[in-house]
Amino acid sequence: MFSTKVSPRFGNVDGLGHINNVVLAEWFELGRNPLFRIFSPSLSLCREDWPLIMAHAEYDFTDQIFFAFEVEILTFIERIGTKSFTIGHEAWQEGRLCATGKAVIVHYDFVRGQTTPIPEDKRLLLEEHLRAPQELA
Repeated sequence: MFSTKVSPRFGNVDGLGHINNVVLAEWFELGRNPLFRIFSPSLSLCREDWPLIMAHAEYDFTDQIFFAFEVEILTFIERIGTKSFTIGHEAWQEGRLCATGKAVIVHYDFVRGQTTPIPEDKRLLLEEHLRAPQELA
């Protein structure tokens, strides 16, 4: 599991005084960077080097997030398939679980325009961050 600390910016606050819901997508994306490095250590976005594409993302809000306090984004693997894996996210502030999310990432060859199996060496690295189902409840 990876932990990323985020300090909310003034511009993240909406008219109701809490962090706007669109900000969470950016924070969860930031939390995925360590997992992306498994596949592209330099994070090169050259289509010949980048082997991942997002197929699905979802977010659930369980509490409000406020400007004045740091937010911890937890990122982990929920499932590993043949050609895709599911990343789980949690946003915590002041000991409160404020949001959860998932992203399905597909191993993809941009040059050929098709999905490809996750290489075994990458699968083993992903497994190190697999969170057991009982931990997800």
